Amino acid sequence: MSEVTITSEPRDQFGKGAARAIRRANRVPAVLYGHGTEPRHLSLPGHELLLALRTPNVLIKLEGAVTELALPKGVQRDPIRGFLEHVDLLLVKRGEKVVVEIPVTVVGDVVNGAMLDQLMVQVQVETEATHIPTGVEVDVEGKDAGFDLFAADLPLPTGTTLVGDPEALILHVIAAPVAELPEEPEAAEPTAPTEAPEAAPAE
Repeated sequence: MSEVTITSEPRDQFGKGAARAIRRANRVPAVLYGHGTEPRHLSLPGHELLLALRTPNVLIKLEGAVTELALPKGVQRDPIRGFLEHVDLLLVKRGEKVVVEIPVTVVGDVVNGAMLDQLMVQVQVETEATHIPTGVEVDVEGKDAGFDLFAADLPLPTGTTLVGDPEALILHVIAAPVAELPEEPEAAEPTAPTEAPEAAPAE
Protein backbone atom coordinates (compact mmCIF):
# COMPACT_ATOMS: atom_id res chain seq x y z
CA MET A 1 0.00 0.00 0.00
CA SER A 2 1.44 3.33 -1.09
CA GLU A 3 1.22 6.32 1.28
CA VAL A 4 2.14 9.81 0.09
CA THR A 5 2.46 12.97 2.19
CA ILE A 6 1.01 16.12 0.62
CA THR A 7 0.83 19.58 2.17
CA SER A 8 -2.60 21.21 1.88
CA GLU A 9 -3.68 24.83 2.05
CA PRO A 10 -7.13 26.11 3.08
CA ARG A 11 -9.47 27.33 0.35
CA ASP A 12 -12.06 30.00 1.14
CA GLN A 13 -12.92 31.31 -2.32
CA PHE A 14 -15.16 29.35 -4.64
CA GLY A 15 -16.58 29.48 -8.15
CA LYS A 16 -15.03 29.07 -11.58
CA GLY A 17 -12.90 32.20 -11.31
CA ALA A 18 -11.37 31.14 -7.99
CA ALA A 19 -10.76 27.62 -9.29
CA ARG A 20 -8.98 28.95 -12.38
CA ALA A 21 -6.77 31.15 -10.17
CA ILE A 22 -5.82 28.12 -8.07
CA ARG A 23 -4.94 26.10 -11.16
CA ARG A 24 -2.87 28.98 -12.59
CA ALA A 25 -0.79 28.69 -9.40
CA ASN A 26 -0.17 25.02 -10.27
CA ARG A 27 -2.49 23.84 -7.51
CA VAL A 28 -5.67 21.76 -7.55
CA PRO A 29 -8.97 22.51 -5.76
CA ALA A 30 -10.00 19.66 -3.47
CA VAL A 31 -12.76 18.74 -1.02
CA LEU A 32 -12.21 16.46 1.99
CA TYR A 33 -15.33 14.77 3.40
CA GLY A 34 -16.39 11.75 5.43
CA HIS A 35 -17.05 10.49 8.97
CA GLY A 36 -19.99 12.89 9.28
CA THR A 37 -17.74 15.96 9.25
CA GLU A 38 -18.38 19.15 7.34
CA PRO A 39 -16.65 19.18 3.95
CA ARG A 40 -13.30 20.94 4.09
CA HIS A 41 -12.16 22.87 1.04
CA LEU A 42 -8.46 22.67 0.26
CA SER A 43 -5.93 23.29 -2.46
CA LEU A 44 -3.14 20.80 -3.17
CA PRO A 45 0.12 21.06 -5.14
CA GLY A 46 -0.67 19.95 -8.69
CA HIS A 47 2.56 18.14 -9.58
CA GLU A 48 2.78 16.17 -6.33
CA LEU A 49 -0.88 15.19 -6.56
CA LEU A 50 -0.51 14.12 -10.18
CA LEU A 51 2.39 11.83 -9.27
CA ALA A 52 0.48 10.39 -6.31
CA LEU A 53 -2.59 9.58 -8.41
CA ARG A 54 -0.55 7.37 -10.71
CA THR A 55 -0.86 4.73 -7.98
CA PRO A 56 -4.37 3.21 -7.74
CA ASN A 57 -6.01 3.71 -4.31
CA VAL A 58 -3.07 5.77 -3.07
CA LEU A 59 -3.37 6.78 0.59
CA ILE A 60 -2.74 10.51 0.99
CA LYS A 61 -1.41 11.78 4.29
CA LEU A 62 -2.50 15.41 4.42
CA GLU A 63 -0.50 17.98 6.33
CA GLY A 64 -0.75 21.75 6.62
CA ALA A 65 -4.34 23.01 6.67
CA VAL A 66 -5.49 19.59 7.95
CA THR A 67 -3.73 16.54 9.34
CA GLU A 68 -5.70 13.58 8.06
CA LEU A 69 -5.55 10.43 5.95
CA ALA A 70 -7.58 10.40 2.76
CA LEU A 71 -8.37 8.31 -0.31
CA PRO A 72 -9.06 9.90 -3.71
CA LYS A 73 -12.70 9.12 -4.60
CA GLY A 74 -13.35 11.44 -7.51
CA VAL A 75 -10.85 12.97 -9.94
CA GLN A 76 -11.84 15.48 -12.61
CA ARG A 77 -9.46 16.09 -15.50
CA ASP A 78 -9.50 18.42 -18.44
CA PRO A 79 -10.87 16.25 -21.29
CA ILE A 80 -8.38 17.63 -23.82
CA ARG A 81 -5.18 18.51 -21.97
CA GLY A 82 -5.60 15.99 -19.14
CA PHE A 83 -4.53 18.26 -16.26
CA LEU A 84 -6.25 17.90 -12.87
CA GLU A 85 -9.25 20.16 -12.34
CA HIS A 86 -10.67 18.94 -9.03
CA VAL A 87 -10.28 16.08 -6.54
CA ASP A 88 -12.68 14.65 -3.97
CA LEU A 89 -10.96 13.07 -0.97
CA LEU A 90 -12.55 10.60 1.45
CA LEU A 91 -11.44 10.92 5.06
CA VAL A 92 -10.27 7.56 6.48
CA LYS A 93 -8.90 6.34 9.79
CA ARG A 94 -6.21 3.75 10.41
CA GLY A 95 -7.74 0.35 11.04
CA GLU A 96 -11.12 1.07 9.46
CA LYS A 97 -12.50 -0.85 6.48
CA VAL A 98 -13.10 0.80 3.10
CA VAL A 99 -14.58 -0.42 -0.19
CA VAL A 100 -12.33 0.08 -3.21
CA GLU A 101 -11.71 -1.39 -6.66
CA ILE A 102 -8.46 -3.24 -7.31
CA PRO A 103 -7.08 -4.45 -10.67
CA VAL A 104 -7.03 -8.10 -11.74
CA THR A 105 -3.70 -8.94 -13.39
CA VAL A 106 -3.16 -12.09 -15.45
CA VAL A 107 0.23 -13.83 -15.64
CA GLY A 108 1.34 -16.92 -17.57
CA ASP A 109 0.33 -18.36 -20.93
CA VAL A 110 -2.50 -20.70 -21.78
CA VAL A 111 -1.79 -23.83 -23.84
CA ASN A 112 -1.29 -23.69 -27.58
CA GLY A 113 -4.58 -23.79 -29.42
CA ALA A 114 -6.42 -21.90 -26.68
CA MET A 115 -6.94 -18.20 -25.96
CA LEU A 116 -7.73 -16.14 -22.87
CA ASP A 117 -10.91 -14.07 -22.64
CA GLN A 118 -10.85 -11.70 -19.63
CA LEU A 119 -14.25 -10.19 -18.87
CA MET A 120 -13.41 -8.18 -15.71
CA VAL A 121 -10.20 -6.20 -15.22
CA GLN A 122 -10.99 -5.01 -11.68
CA VAL A 123 -13.09 -6.12 -8.72
CA GLN A 124 -14.60 -4.36 -5.73
CA VAL A 125 -13.30 -5.42 -2.33
CA GLU A 126 -13.49 -4.41 1.30
CA THR A 127 -10.15 -4.00 3.05
CA GLU A 128 -8.34 -1.98 5.70
CA ALA A 129 -7.78 1.62 4.62
CA THR A 130 -4.07 1.52 5.33
CA HIS A 131 -3.49 -1.92 3.79
CA ILE A 132 -5.21 -1.71 0.43
CA PRO A 133 -3.71 -4.33 -1.92
CA THR A 134 -2.30 -3.03 -5.18
CA GLY A 135 -4.22 -5.74 -7.03
CA VAL A 136 -4.86 -9.45 -7.33
CA GLU A 137 -2.79 -11.72 -9.58
CA VAL A 138 -4.18 -14.71 -11.47
CA ASP A 139 -1.88 -17.40 -12.93
CA VAL A 140 -3.21 -19.02 -16.12
CA GLU A 141 -0.03 -20.88 -17.04
CA GLY A 142 -0.91 -24.09 -18.90
CA LYS A 143 -4.68 -23.58 -18.65
CA ASP A 144 -6.68 -25.24 -21.41
CA ALA A 145 -9.98 -24.46 -23.11
CA GLY A 146 -12.86 -24.85 -20.66
CA PHE A 147 -11.10 -23.23 -17.68
CA ASP A 148 -13.30 -20.67 -15.89
CA LEU A 149 -12.35 -18.32 -13.05
CA PHE A 150 -15.12 -16.75 -10.96
CA ALA A 151 -14.88 -13.86 -8.51
CA ALA A 152 -15.12 -16.26 -5.56
CA ASP A 153 -11.98 -18.05 -6.84
CA LEU A 154 -9.74 -14.96 -6.74
CA PRO A 155 -6.72 -15.35 -4.40
CA LEU A 156 -7.42 -12.23 -2.34
CA PRO A 157 -4.91 -11.22 0.35
CA THR A 158 -5.67 -11.92 4.01
CA GLY A 159 -8.01 -9.29 5.44
CA THR A 160 -9.52 -8.47 2.05
CA THR A 161 -13.00 -9.70 1.15
CA LEU A 162 -14.95 -9.62 -2.07
CA VAL A 163 -17.83 -7.18 -2.49
CA GLY A 164 -20.43 -8.12 -5.08
CA ASP A 165 -21.45 -11.26 -6.92
CA PRO A 166 -19.12 -14.18 -6.13
CA GLU A 167 -20.36 -15.96 -9.26
CA ALA A 168 -19.29 -13.16 -11.60
CA LEU A 169 -17.08 -14.59 -14.35
CA ILE A 170 -13.65 -12.97 -14.28
CA LEU A 171 -12.08 -14.85 -17.20
CA HIS A 172 -12.26 -18.07 -19.15
CA VAL A 173 -10.10 -19.95 -21.62
CA ILE A 174 -11.61 -20.84 -24.96
CA ALA A 175 -10.47 -22.72 -28.03
CA ALA A 176 -8.71 -20.49 -30.52
CA PRO A 177 -10.60 -20.17 -33.79
CA VAL A 178 -9.16 -22.19 -36.66
CA ALA A 179 -8.53 -20.21 -39.80
CA GLU A 180 -10.32 -21.73 -42.77
CA LEU A 181 -8.37 -21.93 -45.98
CA PRO A 182 -10.14 -20.39 -48.95
CA GLU A 183 -11.59 -22.93 -51.31
CA GLU A 184 -9.79 -23.23 -54.62
CA PRO A 185 -12.05 -22.45 -57.57
CA GLU A 186 -12.96 -25.46 -59.65
CA ALA A 187 -11.03 -25.68 -62.87
CA ALA A 188 -13.17 -24.89 -65.88
CA GLU A 189 -13.64 -27.72 -68.39
CA PRO A 190 -11.73 -27.08 -71.59
CA THR A 191 -13.91 -26.18 -74.54
CA ALA A 192 -13.35 -27.53 -78.04
CA PRO A 193 -11.82 -24.98 -80.39
CA THR A 194 -14.28 -23.46 -82.80
CA GLU A 195 -13.56 -24.39 -86.42
CA ALA A 196 -13.26 -21.52 -88.80
CA PRO A 197 -15.95 -21.58 -91.54
CA GLU A 198 -14.78 -22.86 -94.95
CA ALA A 199 -14.16 -20.19 -97.50
CA ALA A 200 -16.68 -20.10 -100.34
CA PRO A 201 -15.26 -21.26 -103.74
CA ALA A 202 -14.37 -18.50 -106.14
CA GLU A 203 -16.72 -18.22 -109.12
